[in-house]
Amino acid sequence: MPASSEEDGARRALVVLLAVVFVNIAGFGVVIPLLPFYGKAFHASPVQISLMFSAFAVGQFFAEAFWGRLSDRIGRRPVLIVTIFGTALSYAALAFAPNIAVACALRLVGGLTSGNISTIQGYLADVTPAAQRPGRMGLLGAAFSMGFVTGPAIGGLLARPSAGLAGFHLPLLAAAALAAAAAIGVVVFVRETRAPAHREAPPPPRLESLAEALRHPVIARILAASFIVVTGFAGIEATYGLWTQARFGWGPRQIGFAFMAVGVTGAVTQALVTGVLARRFGGARVLTGGLALVGAGMTLQLVSPNWPIAIAGFFIVMVGQSLTFPNIVALISQAAPPDRQGEMLGLNMAGNCLARIAGPLYAGAVFAHLSIGAPFATAALLIAPALIMSIQVARRTPMAS
Repeated sequence: MPASSEEDGARRALVVLLAVVFVNIAGFGVVIPLLPFYGKAFHASPVQISLMFSAFAVGQFFAEAFWGRLSDRIGRRPVLIVTIFGTALSYAALAFAPNIAVACALRLVGGLTSGNISTIQGYLADVTPAAQRPGRMGLLGAAFSMGFVTGPAIGGLLARPSAGLAGFHLPLLAAAALAAAAAIGVVVFVRETRAPAHREAPPPPRLESLAEALRHPVIARILAASFIVVTGFAGIEATYGLWTQARFGWGPRQIGFAFMAVGVTGAVTQALVTGVLARRFGGARVLTGGLALVGAGMTLQLVSPNWPIAIAGFFIVMVGQSLTFPNIVALISQAAPPDRQGEMLGLNMAGNCLARIAGPLYAGAVFAHLSIGAPFATAALLIAPALIMSIQVARRTPMAS
């Protein structure tokens, strides 16, 4: 195939993938800001609400590495179809959960079906030259952010907390419809990127793969930094609704529009800034700068005297994340062998899932028993070791990625 035809095909694949990701994450974005209020409709405690977040992460932890390895073997497309349809069903079931225990169980199932991020990242890596991956991963992050812009706004407008559990039926069913639309988009528009030759050799055992990743001078440090940062952020994510309600008297609508506003910032940063900076300074150096911004934004939210300052801190965190996470993915995909990208990205997502288990659990406990600002303080402190590891990676990589 001529080079221009290959490039056109890669661009079409990118556009289709970004559209699918946007619709799917919009459904996810509907649910996340509402969960604290949904849990309170069951009269759940902060710890029980945090368990809903952790249950989802437990499912993702067991699913990510599995789906990533499977997509390396059988192809990205069938994995995406099965997982996204499964996510739609989990949202629909969650709308009619009878109690908090069943809601937690359904969040576990939803995590199992949503553990496909490494598959999506692997698809994008398949169609993107290594030098362009930070920018393309930034576009993928922008699609995620725009999904979070749209989803929370939909959820905030559709939710009616005063109606009790019935007030959450409509937004959860809307999330299910968006996920189903994304799955149909994969069926109709997404084409397979894995050639049969890539599926013949079985991958090494999982523990061997993990040991190999932990021996790698770049991948090991990136995995560790990613785990640390996500632990802190997941703790804030699980308690943010409760924190803003306690500090500023906010409800689902205010939370939804706050997520929408900062999501626009994340989308613009990832689409227009992340790739440019990575090409100029190298992915590892941009990662270091992004981590510094995340720490600064979390600290600003902790000490904020009013909600405008808190939102400014939220904006800074979103800019930092927009520089951080696309470069984490790009650095791993660049360091991994081409036929092991899904597997190594799956290890990263599995580590992130462990972080999303631990983060809400510790945050719910310190929120309830220490202070409502304790999750922010802990998250800001966790940035320091992640910064050290990103600096070590920067010393091992060239200025331009």
